[in-house]
Amino acid sequence: MNGSHPTHETVASTCPKAPQPDRGRWSGAVWLVPIVGLASLIWFLVRVIPKPSRATYPCQRMAFPMASGFVIWLMGLVTTVGAYRTAKALSRRRWTRVAAVCAVIAAAAGLHTVFNMPVEPAQAAYNVPQTANTPIGIARGVAPGRVVWIRDADATDFLGAYQGDGYWWEARHNDQAAVDNMMSLAIRGVAGTTTDEAAWDAIFRHFNQTHGRGDVGYTAGDKINIKLNLVAQADHNDGRVNLTTYVQTKYQENVSVSPWMALALLRQLVYKAGVPQEDISIGDAMCFWPAQYWDPCHGEFPNVVYLDRRGLCGRTAVAYSDHRFYWSKTGVNPRNQDYVPLHNAQATYFINFANLKAHEGGGITLCGKNYYGALIRTPSTYGYYELHGDLPFNSGSPGFGRYRTMTDFIAHPDFGGKGLLYLIDGLWGGNDAGTRPTRWYMPPFNGDWPSSLLASMDPVAIDSVGLDACKAEVAGVYLNPTHYKYVTAPDDYLHEAALVENPPSGTFYDPDRSGVVRASLGVHEHWNNNTDRQYTRNLGTGEGIELLWYDVGDPGDVNRDGQVNAVDLLMMAHAWTTSRGQPGFVQNVDLNFDGMVNVLDLLELAKNWNVVYP
Repeated sequence: MNGSHPTHETVASTCPKAPQPDRGRWSGAVWLVPIVGLASLIWFLVRVIPKPSRATYPCQRMAFPMASGFVIWLMGLVTTVGAYRTAKALSRRRWTRVAAVCAVIAAAAGLHTVFNMPVEPAQAAYNVPQTANTPIGIARGVAPGRVVWIRDADATDFLGAYQGDGYWWEARHNDQAAVDNMMSLAIRGVAGTTTDEAAWDAIFRHFNQTHGRGDVGYTAGDKINIKLNLVAQADHNDGRVNLTTYVQTKYQENVSVSPWMALALLRQLVYKAGVPQEDISIGDAMCFWPAQYWDPCHGEFPNVVYLDRRGLCGRTAVAYSDHRFYWSKTGVNPRNQDYVPLHNAQATYFINFANLKAHEGGGITLCGKNYYGALIRTPSTYGYYELHGDLPFNSGSPGFGRYRTMTDFIAHPDFGGKGLLYLIDGLWGGNDAGTRPTRWYMPPFNGDWPSSLLASMDPVAIDSVGLDACKAEVAGVYLNPTHYKYVTAPDDYLHEAALVENPPSGTFYDPDRSGVVRASLGVHEHWNNNTDRQYTRNLGTGEGIELLWYDVGDPGDVNRDGQVNAVDLLMMAHAWTTSRGQPGFVQNVDLNFDGMVNVLDLLELAKNWNVVYP
């Protein structure tokens, strides 16, 4: 019995089985697969024969499995028909033994044909590690597939957890003005506007248009729920928070989403998007909202709803709604039914605010795994479905083409279905779930804190970028089989989500038992290399991810050599009057991040002329 909500268990045990989707409607589509195979073969030959090097292009790597599968299938089909006709003719002549041999050949070839029907790309290409710049799925967002990465080294100033310098979350280690500017740049970058107000209007309008709500922006009364990753503040009944003062006294050194990032987001929503405070709820369903978060956020926004596992000292206790959450894995029948928290069920919009961390079980803990704290229980609470068992670590569910709980969350109408914006706080970063702040050493971080913020409207694209970054920074976790944190398929849930209508695992993802086959939940691919960090929309070779990298530090230093001089001016002249997406446009030259190289950027460079940065 679930002591915190006994009635839910009873309801779950008597719930009738929801109707499954009518798969019969797809029966006539079986011949689409050979047709697609033939088209893939023609396309491959037409493109590759004149220029063999094209065989390495992403589109040809996608076409080849279907084309080769079609050829194998066609050979089997021709052999079957030929052998059958020969057997039939020989039988008329009473050459029964020879006819019998031909019949056997026909049967064998027929079985070969059946079992070698050309499979769809989801089954053919994504049960193995994915090559670079091979996008799958359908991009989402005002600018489809766009992920914005903001870095400002001046946002953080901390010696480290072992240097007697206090804690990373203290105000003295975080430049709030820099953090606010990072949030502003991220929001404007996602929407492609020059003001915060216009950006939020574009984001809300796009969401409403794509969710059948019309061409409208935010309307007062529509509620927004924000899920922060507050894993270091989890209520494990271990005394980490003083329940009288709500001061956190244990695990303060471990990284969660920063209170200053939370404050920056609230400032954007209230001051720029015009959302009334009382329409915003923020927190983590299984965690405390301790004093170090309460003081800055509640001090400025007292009417926001601050969600807390226990609801003491002015916080609002999380509560169950009657919206059920089902797990799509075959044969799952947990003792206790999961329910969506009330404030999430009541919300019109959902913002997922995660951390930039690697993870010892999932490979990464970004927006996808942030959902593990969205239910009012820990992932492994007895009687409920155990979420960790479906992570890709060796003692969980390793390898590709497996059912993934994170895909169920992205597919659920109360979570991914309400997803307005996805954010990843990388001010401090980490190399596992319970980590202290972790310095990054790959360029351009070079031993400094990540000091980053990522933003997107595409839940798959943003985690794809975060995965590529984590793989580049802590490569041993992903590339060394002897490493104790080695994870084989950290991107498998992204394959499942991008191809959710026909995922590699064959799972029918239906977490609300609606019987509806979901369309692609977002776009996934890997960048070309760890230095250039280019995706297909950056390269102009596909409709995958577009990564906009804004390095805020050292204004005017276009070539990042530590000084503003004639070299930077020449680079600006070369890109003069270009806009994002045009040939010759260089992101570093766009000094005011408005997507154009013009007189405003020249003025920014002139303002910092001859400055030398340390």
